[in-house]
Amino acid sequence: MGIFSRLKSLFCRREPLRLGLALGSGGAKGMAHLGVLKAFEEAGLSFSVIAGSSIGAIVGALYAKGFSSADMVGIVEGLNRREFSRNLRPFADMDFAERFLEQYLEGDFSALPLPFAACATDGETNSAVVLREGPVARALTASAAIPPFFRGVDLNGRRLYDGAFTDAVPADVCKEMGADFTVGVDLSAHARPEEEKSRISRLIGTAINAFVPVRYTEDCKSRGYASADFMLKPNLHDFHATDVSRAAMDAMFELGYSEAKGHMEEIFAAMKEAQRASRKRR
Repeated sequence: MGIFSRLKSLFCRREPLRLGLALGSGGAKGMAHLGVLKAFEEAGLSFSVIAGSSIGAIVGALYAKGFSSADMVGIVEGLNRREFSRNLRPFADMDFAERFLEQYLEGDFSALPLPFAACATDGETNSAVVLREGPVARALTASAAIPPFFRGVDLNGRRLYDGAFTDAVPADVCKEMGADFTVGVDLSAHARPEEEKSRISRLIGTAINAFVPVRYTEDCKSRGYASADFMLKPNLHDFHATDVSRAAMDAMFELGYSEAKGHMEEIFAAMKEAQRASRKRR
C-alpha cells in the first residue's frame, strides 16, 4: 500500500457506531427478549450500552454481565416456577427475587463490564428514576416491583416501583448514556386493546388500579419510541405477563427470535444509514 493510500485509510477510517439496546417491560413476556438476543448473537451484533425496565432490566443486567441468551434460558429453566407463583400475591415483598438475582448479579453497577441502567418509578412523585449505581440486584427488584403483585422497594431514601409506569422501553436512557444507534424491544406493542377485554376484566382492572400507588404517565411509551432508531415489536397478543408455563415461555422465545431475525436486514441497513449520516456531520 502506497503512502497516499495509507493516509487515506488513516483519515477516512470509520468509527464504529456505539450501539444501545433498550429492553422493555412485560413480566414473563421477557422470554421474547432472550429470543431477540439469540438472533442478534447469530448475526454477530453486540451492544455497548444497555437499559431496561422491569423484566427488561433483569435481562439487560445479565447481558451487561456477559451472559449469553443460552445462559439466560438456563437460568429460567432452573427457576422454581411453583415457588415463584406462590410469591405472586398482593403486595408481596421482593426479598425473594433479590436473593435469586444475587446468585448471578452480585455486586454493584461498577462491576458490570458494560454500561447499564435500570429504570424505575418514584412512588411519591410518579416520576422516572434511572438507576446506575449501588447493588445491581436491589435496583432490579425496584425496576420490577409492579403493584399490586409486589410492594415498592426502598432505595436511596425513595420507595420505587416498576419502570413500566414512566419509561417502558428506555431507548432515551441509552441515548443519554452515549449510544449512537439504539434498538428497542417493545413487549407490549400488540397488547389487547381495552375495548376487547371482557367487562369483568375491565372491572377487575379498575378495582386494582384504585389500590396502585403509581400511575402510567402519558409518555411512558412514546419517550422510548421517540429515541429508538429501530423498534422490534414481537406479537405477544395471546400471552400475559404471568404466563410462566413451559409451553408459553417457549412460544414467546420463538416469537422474539423470529421478530428480530425477520428484521435483521432492516436493522443493518438503518445502522449503515446512521453511520453515513454520522460521517457527514464530522
